[in-house]
Amino acid sequence: MCFAPISCSSWSLDVRRFKRVAELMASLPAGKPTLYGSLTRRGLSTEGVPDIAASEGFVVGEVTKKSILISCPHENVSTKFLAPYTTFCRIHQKSITCLDISSGGGLGVSTSTDGTMKIWQAANGEIRRLLEGHVYDVNCCRFFPSGLVVLSGGMDAQLKIWSAEDASCVVTFKGHKGGILDTAIVDRGRNVLSCEREVGTEGKILLLAREDKKLQGVGLQSRQPVFLFVGSDAFNCCAFLSSTYILAGTQDGNIYQLDVRNTNAPIQVIHRSGAPVLSLLPYRDGFVASQGDGTCFIIQQDLDYVLDLTEADCDPVYKVASWEKQIYTCCRDGIVRRYQLSDL
Repeated sequence: MCFAPISCSSWSLDVRRFKRVAELMASLPAGKPTLYGSLTRRGLSTEGVPDIAASEGFVVGEVTKKSILISCPHENVSTKFLAPYTTFCRIHQKSITCLDISSGGGLGVSTSTDGTMKIWQAANGEIRRLLEGHVYDVNCCRFFPSGLVVLSGGMDAQLKIWSAEDASCVVTFKGHKGGILDTAIVDRGRNVLSCEREVGTEGKILLLAREDKKLQGVGLQSRQPVFLFVGSDAFNCCAFLSSTYILAGTQDGNIYQLDVRNTNAPIQVIHRSGAPVLSLLPYRDGFVASQGDGTCFIIQQDLDYVLDLTEADCDPVYKVASWEKQIYTCCRDGIVRRYQLSDL
């Protein structure tokens, strides 16, 4: 199955920065030409909502100050574009490579190529703690289920556990020979995993995204292979949708959905662009995906359209985190964006 999206370039829904004409593009399955069109703002309503017209067979649906629904009836494709509810641009000075939100939704933690790792208020981006101790860049960070402890891994091959309350480093683990690129926490945090590629866990299975085009499932206790799936390119990320269904994203833009009980063939392959898939996050009855061309989108089983999270433009969106109806993204442009999904 090939997924056909609508994308919108240079899009901003803030009325003060709304571009008069935005390019639309519908990428269709192989063998069909790409459809191009444009949006034109004809004016504003008394409530400050833009009056939008579309060309080339595209249809404008519901429009608010923060969202616009565009469809292409001929191809039965719809996308809702959502602008950030707020942005945090003062947490870091350079690209933000990873972030996570605490289980209570009150705190965020993020790492950056400026060499820092910080804890901040999720509501307003106010910095609360600076976590110092890694040598070189910190590649990954995540909260323990308690929301009071942070796990991090860096290019110094060290795995560290921190107190979110006073920024102290509780313990440092050594043993890797190269930089740590991802971590996973098992259950409530009595065991943790670290590796030099992305990992995921569900129950007793460890999921490994590998550079050699292979997605591998390994038994946590037996340490024996459970399955091995070969994809189209190097796997960058992976996640469990449930105890039986998994997702994995590749360097050439494919997102594979698989059933761990039978991985001979994927359930479906989603492809929006050829840009690398950088992160996958299970969310409600679907997932959030981000890519190297700035694309970040949400697919839900109960929605008849794709939800596109905008304003990253062409900067890679490296990581996505969620808390209830809020989605947080971190980007190469050094901005944390928070989206409010009140209508889902």
